[in-house]
Amino acid sequence: MNTMISHKIWALVIAAVFASGCSVFSTSAQSIDLGVDEAVEIFRKDIDGSEIFLDQAAGYLVFPRALRAGLGVGAETGEGVLRIGGETVDYYRITSGSLGLQAGAQARSIIICFMTQNALDRFRNSNGWRVGVDGSIALIDMGAGKTIDSQNVRDPIVGFIFNSSGLMANLTLEGTKFARITR
Repeated sequence: MNTMISHKIWALVIAAVFASGCSVFSTSAQSIDLGVDEAVEIFRKDIDGSEIFLDQAAGYLVFPRALRAGLGVGAETGEGVLRIGGETVDYYRITSGSLGLQAGAQARSIIICFMTQNALDRFRNSNGWRVGVDGSIALIDMGAGKTIDSQNVRDPIVGFIFNSSGLMANLTLEGTKFARITR
């Protein structure tokens, strides 16, 4: 099969799955909350210094499993929660798409900490908050056993990517959209 046709087929498959609202991946509120609890526990256990961000944040988003796939055209989706004071207040879906040199698939966990009340309020009052348009995130890629130097990160919004499985180059959240969903 021609490489160009193969890329188009992959692009159409990926686009169809993600454009369908990802109902294939849609889960119950209870299931999302259990995944979030597990992701927060892994984050606290495996990343030294993580509790500083979680405990001092005005609120934080947790996506226990964000799925990325791409072959020339890429997409990412996942469902998670916004927690304030350690309690779930809203459910969110993360979505993004990209074009360019990329191939592979990856599942990863994402936590985004709103370190100021103003940053959290701007996020909550938006209608579909988009990274790079509505705000920026200081992104930190964390692997197990790593330590966060909280003195070096003073941004109002700090994001952590951890617990990755699979292979996918291109570590970014640029252009990613966060939309509130109802459960």
